[in-house]
Amino acid sequence: MPLLVLLLFLGLGGLLPAASGANEQFIFNGFTGANLSFDGMATVTPDGLLMLTNATSQLKGHAFYPAPLQFHRAPNSTAMESFSTAFVIGIIGAFEDLSSHGMAFIIAKSRNFTSALPGQFMGLVNSATNGNASNHLFAVEFDTILNSEFNDMSGNHVGIDVNGLNSVDADNAGYYDDATGAFRNLSLVSRKAMQVWVDFDGQSMQVNVTMAPLDVARPKKPLLSTTVNLSSVIDDTAYVGFSSATGILFCRHYVLGWSFKMNGAAPALNISSLPSLPVTSPKPRSKTLEIVLPIASAVLVFAVAVVVFVFMRRRRMYAEVKEDWEAAFGPHRFSYKDLFHATDGFSDKRLLGIGGFGRVYRGVLASKMEVAVKKVAHGSRQGMREFVAEVVSIGRLRHRNLVQLLGYCRRKDELLLVYDYMPNGSLDKYLFDQSKIALSWGQRFRIIKGVASGLLYLHEDWEQVVVHRDIKASNVLLDKEMNGRLGDFGLARLYDHGTDPHTTHVVGTMGYMAPELGHTGKASKASDVFAFGALMLEVACGRKPVVQDARDNRLVLVDWVLDRWRAGSVTDTVDCRLVGDFVEHEASLVLKLGLLCLHPLPRARPGMRQVMQYLEGDVPLPELSPTYQGLNMLALMRDQGFDPYIMSFPVISASVSTMSDLSGGR
Repeated sequence: MPLLVLLLFLGLGGLLPAASGANEQFIFNGFTGANLSFDGMATVTPDGLLMLTNATSQLKGHAFYPAPLQFHRAPNSTAMESFSTAFVIGIIGAFEDLSSHGMAFIIAKSRNFTSALPGQFMGLVNSATNGNASNHLFAVEFDTILNSEFNDMSGNHVGIDVNGLNSVDADNAGYYDDATGAFRNLSLVSRKAMQVWVDFDGQSMQVNVTMAPLDVARPKKPLLSTTVNLSSVIDDTAYVGFSSATGILFCRHYVLGWSFKMNGAAPALNISSLPSLPVTSPKPRSKTLEIVLPIASAVLVFAVAVVVFVFMRRRRMYAEVKEDWEAAFGPHRFSYKDLFHATDGFSDKRLLGIGGFGRVYRGVLASKMEVAVKKVAHGSRQGMREFVAEVVSIGRLRHRNLVQLLGYCRRKDELLLVYDYMPNGSLDKYLFDQSKIALSWGQRFRIIKGVASGLLYLHEDWEQVVVHRDIKASNVLLDKEMNGRLGDFGLARLYDHGTDPHTTHVVGTMGYMAPELGHTGKASKASDVFAFGALMLEVACGRKPVVQDARDNRLVLVDWVLDRWRAGSVTDTVDCRLVGDFVEHEASLVLKLGLLCLHPLPRARPGMRQVMQYLEGDVPLPELSPTYQGLNMLALMRDQGFDPYIMSFPVISASVSTMSDLSGGR
């Protein structure tokens, strides 16, 4: 009979019957059949893994030991029981070096976390409750993203949290080698299982957190060791468990085994009996495959090449895709043959640039007219007919500060868009290419007003509303008189005046995207104004909206300009290449108007007609709202649901000194 009990203990997750009072303990060597309380995405997989989150984004998951534990020696007493826990965790993200958000071991007064948010809040709190003493929450977080709002030290750290996500102590994930004493880094997103031990001494109030790879014995020196008075944090009785959440990127958080004990060392987990993390990399190929596969691949490639060669010879060199419905668009269609000859066969010598949506070539038509030909992928979420109709509609736009879209051509898997040629190239080269002569302030101010005039035409003065959706310096082209012209309408959307734009996929460029796009998906005139505000600061300051420093931190231009405005010296941010040669009141106007356009709240931004009135001096610029003084762009982007880690890099707000240092000082 004792043998049968032992077998049941090992096979059903190793749950020890809980003793009453101060000696309560349990152990799970895997979670098959385990009696746990779940919510959200949390579940036990067929392999016995406790999976807190699956591949669904922006959701949370919790798993708790079902019964509350006694943490105080007597009700309402400040005397605390000691406790110890050990567990094995693993995080599998969409990429080996990039994760969504982290996970945490928690002790909480309740298992109800319905008000907590996913993403950077890890299913523990929300922006309003973070840090509240009423939370009665203790956690050890394993965070894989740097969140500046919580003063995180890095994107791969372990932290001890009390009532919120601002850690009282934290360090980079890793362990101390017993043999050498050296610190060894551990990557939380390595897709490998790792052990963790958390110990609390009820008398000294000392919390120790130790971790190590799965095949390494528990290190003698803990990763974290700090004093935390938990007597007022943890209630007389509380629940123990785990919490995690996902953000924009999918991620799966696993617990492989778990043990816990009051007033003693947590029972050792049987590492050899724990379930394995899912395999996320290809299995090694056999010797036979290594020999046969290259030969078979070579034969296949050769066969495909022969078929393609024969097929291509049967095709006319200049064959195009034409359908009956395109007859109505005849005047706007170019022949592929004409564009091929105009660009010398799309020669690299004619290449003007490469963007996110295709290559751009300079061409000279038979009429001696210079054009720019952009080759983009053949396809559209709307369908090709609707897309071409929209291209032709945009081709009817006429304004001196817009690059004229002359027409299109379809051939094979390509769509070719034909534009007026702008001999001086794009604005970003003059702002950031040190080999070019710096633009004067007069040129910059004229370019800003020109682009604003073009945007006013798109938003209000044409027969339909045109939302550009990709306003940035590289999409502002300069004609032979150095006038700014807004170009590249590849992402533009049209809708009738007085109607709302349809929800679309979030597209654009980091630093120019309005925070509301993260949860509405609706590009609007207000989101264009936001991007124009970023462009104004970029032109005036000669710096990109978001810059990456040597430590992979992201420095945000608007936060730096906002800091200088608060200090009463906003014009200190003007491009140092001008050496002070600028018109003070114009620079101040551009910078303050840029901040107004960049207001995180869409309704607080001006329309483009107001922007033009401010720039022309017809209407005085209002002072920025005092509420703007306390705003932080990155924090508000996260509160609006727009996760900056969609760009997949750590982000911090820039201080005056860091942004200045990055550009070499002033």
